[in-house]
Amino acid sequence: MLDIKDRIINKKATIAVVGLGYVGLPLAVEFAKQGFKVLGVEIDDRKVASLNRGNSYILDVEREDLREVINSARLVPTTDYSKLKKADAIIICVPTPLRKTGEPDLSFVLSAVSEIKNYFNRGKAVILESTTYPGTTEEIILPLLEKKGFKAGKDFYLAFSPERVDPGNVRFKTRDIPKIIGGVTKKCAQIAGLLYKQIVEKVIFVSSPRVAEMVKLLENSFRSVNIALANETALICNRLGIDVWEVISAASTKPFGFMPFYPGPGIGGHCIPTDPMYLVWKARLSGYEPRLIKTAQEINSYMPHYVIDKVISALNLRKKTVKGAKVLVVGITYKPDVNDLRESPALEIMEELLNKGANLSYFDPYIPELKFGNRKFKSLKLNSVRVKDFDCVLIVTNHSRIDYSVFKNCKLIIDTRNAIPWKGKNLEKI
Repeated sequence: MLDIKDRIINKKATIAVVGLGYVGLPLAVEFAKQGFKVLGVEIDDRKVASLNRGNSYILDVEREDLREVINSARLVPTTDYSKLKKADAIIICVPTPLRKTGEPDLSFVLSAVSEIKNYFNRGKAVILESTTYPGTTEEIILPLLEKKGFKAGKDFYLAFSPERVDPGNVRFKTRDIPKIIGGVTKKCAQIAGLLYKQIVEKVIFVSSPRVAEMVKLLENSFRSVNIALANETALICNRLGIDVWEVISAASTKPFGFMPFYPGPGIGGHCIPTDPMYLVWKARLSGYEPRLIKTAQEINSYMPHYVIDKVISALNLRKKTVKGAKVLVVGITYKPDVNDLRESPALEIMEELLNKGANLSYFDPYIPELKFGNRKFKSLKLNSVRVKDFDCVLIVTNHSRIDYSVFKNCKLIIDTRNAIPWKGKNLEKI
């Protein structure tokens, strides 16, 4: 019988991906495309049913690619954890949200590991991709898997490899993004690295899972802090009567020592609003109170309120109150060209506008319907005649599929993303 190393090299290994979301589904499809048998374990039976019909709910996964691996049975989506008995390698890609208290919520990870443990035997590899705080793999997952008397590096292989998915990025797909590997032992790292080398161009080894876990938190804290700097610069420029977009454009001409980040209505997605707070929580446990990361989160969290104030002020200047005003929100996903609403600042902005009595509509080519409490909204069909009736058009997300020329003669446009390619008295920017 071949050991796991030989089974990976000969593509005889069965790979299980637990959690078929924005991270897990592209990963599962990529392994299947490379000839592996893949079990996709997902607790949401609606997602499993959709996949088995060949329908992708993730825009980054092409329907043709999905149908090829489904029809060939190289990818088998299921809600049945017992199928993990057949898996040689199990990759965990489940959510790691924050609790209301700001503490990490590892309940999805713990639930997955609890199920894995029921069907665990010698020779398997387990890799965690879910973002978490340094120490999770070795302090929580390792003891659970060793309860059967197995020893990591000898009886099974355990590693952490942070996900680096960027939804909607057409340039960098799963295969193009280097994988960081931190194994509990050197042998664990080697097995995990060998597995990922089957689907990615480059694998980078670090000394431990703790280092790999910290890498992910640094990457997203870097983004959070620099976005906060851009947002605070926008707030300052607004007070000084300076166009922040012109400032950033000019600063970007410097060939060294500057990297452009851009202001916006807030931060969204799973990573940037959440991951830095995992680091803050862990640092506090060690006796250090982080300041820069925490301040960055506060600045970024303030931006939706700033946008609301901008709307109210702009309407007041036109002798109009927000109560009763017809407001069209354009683009409501958390970033351009995705159908992902997780933590989208547009949702907070829209909710506050509704609370203030605005007559609200929205347009987003990726979100045909939206529900707020008991109220249902449908994405408006845009044309230049219809949009002229709105007292305010608020651009939150800049989708490439939006024809902004239809807004040219609107009464008021507030552009939070520098999407409008012209200037005018009816245009205000963030």
